[in-house]
Amino acid sequence: MSPKTTARAAGILYLVITVAAIAAHFYVPSNLIVPGDAATTANNILASEPLFRVGIGSEVIVLLAEVVLSVILYVLLKPVNQTLSLLAMVSRLVMTTIHGLNLLNYYFVLLLLKGTAFATVFDPSQLNALVSLFLDAHGVGFTIGIVFLTIHVFTLGYLIFQSGYFPKVLGILFLLAGLGYLIDSLALLLFPAYGTTPIYLALPITISEIAFPLWLLIKGLNVERWEVRAREAVGLVA
Repeated sequence: MSPKTTARAAGILYLVITVAAIAAHFYVPSNLIVPGDAATTANNILASEPLFRVGIGSEVIVLLAEVVLSVILYVLLKPVNQTLSLLAMVSRLVMTTIHGLNLLNYYFVLLLLKGTAFATVFDPSQLNALVSLFLDAHGVGFTIGIVFLTIHVFTLGYLIFQSGYFPKVLGILFLLAGLGYLIDSLALLLFPAYGTTPIYLALPITISEIAFPLWLLIKGLNVERWEVRAREAVGLVA
């Protein structure tokens, strides 16, 4: 594919990830999980198992798109710095791997609620508590994955800023977003009293995650400048 087509493919993948992530991480949990009420949460999941599985399927779509997007971003930004582009790709793939393994927590919930043989040794209150445990574990696993995403976001911001074929402001936004991701994820893991992400951290994350995909979809990139950087990179290797 041409660089511009590749950039637009990345924009489409960002869009797919956004829609699927909203379903997996916001819509489904908000309709099934009742914070502080293990019994109601377990009953909701059991009564709306297809919706719970939609959440799982949406997260699988996110993970598959993340793998392809990681490689495409590497291709787009390799002319700037191949080593840093590789670092950005690997760190995002590490996050994707962690989130993939983290899905097991959701399957453990289904195994408990579907009355499998080992689940019969627990009384209802114990069963509900275990369901809540695995749901909480899924949340923690997601946050651990985001810790590795911070490496990707910081590196992506630097590469975009240095590229010359993307606007520098997008790079600055990603650097600020990386700081937001880092502070937020570490606070969630290390400080139990930490609650909702404050607006001053959420805002740069949201803006960057909207602005960059829109730029990729609408503008793509400066093809001439990308080709110049690509030739320079080959020359340096030679």
